Amino acid sequence: MVIRIAAVGDVHVDEDVVGRFRPALARLPDHADVLLMAGDLTQHGTEAEARCVATEFGGLGVPVVAVLGNHDYHCDEVPQIVSVLEDAGIIVLEGTSTVLDCGGVRLGVAGAKGFGGGFAGRCASEFGEPEMKAFIRTTGAIADRLGRTLRELDCDVRVALTHYAPVPDTLAGEPLEIYPFLGSYLLGQAIDSAPTALALHGHAHAGSERGTTPGGVRVRNVAHPVIKQAYSVFHLAEYVDR
Repeated sequence: MVIRIAAVGDVHVDEDVVGRFRPALARLPDHADVLLMAGDLTQHGTEAEARCVATEFGGLGVPVVAVLGNHDYHCDEVPQIVSVLEDAGIIVLEGTSTVLDCGGVRLGVAGAKGFGGGFAGRCASEFGEPEMKAFIRTTGAIADRLGRTLRELDCDVRVALTHYAPVPDTLAGEPLEIYPFLGSYLLGQAIDSAPTALALHGHAHAGSERGTTPGGVRVRNVAHPVIKQAYSVFHLAEYVDR
């Protein structure tokens, strides 16, 4: 049994983008069992743009699962965005999970936006000013919830879906100075706390596609500017014991 996972992030949809992805998406059921979207679905985080996302990515013939990104939070309309997407049949995760039946194999997806903080040896710490402590506590809380959600999944195969990066490998190409704002090692630790088959993220437009967590989980940056196509497809046959 082969589980085929299509994934893309950072599509930044607004009214000018509607129709750009749809021709390739029309053929999605021929190539994938599910589509995972790694955040920054909209350009500025408005309800109107969410309706554009729903038009572009709703009703594809396969389940669509998404997390939000920093752009989706910009206009403080997250509840409206989530409502619009869910009305279109798109599953939106934030510290939560969903289990999908893929030909008799239970695919579990745990998702969270994530946050920044940096990576081992070059990371911020929960010390000093209240603002800095709040920054790192935010990342820690999100990572803790992601890890707990992954561990509690009752499924055959686990996939982690975030917007921010869990490892620095997939940031190669981005300026080193902004690594702390692109992801956190705490997300990688959360992913390694469960038997996760694959971790997908976006956010790093100038980054690299491939990476690995310290625990050996393969990580893929699926930001649209990186993959340069409507979606990439990953096959998880080697992870399924049938």
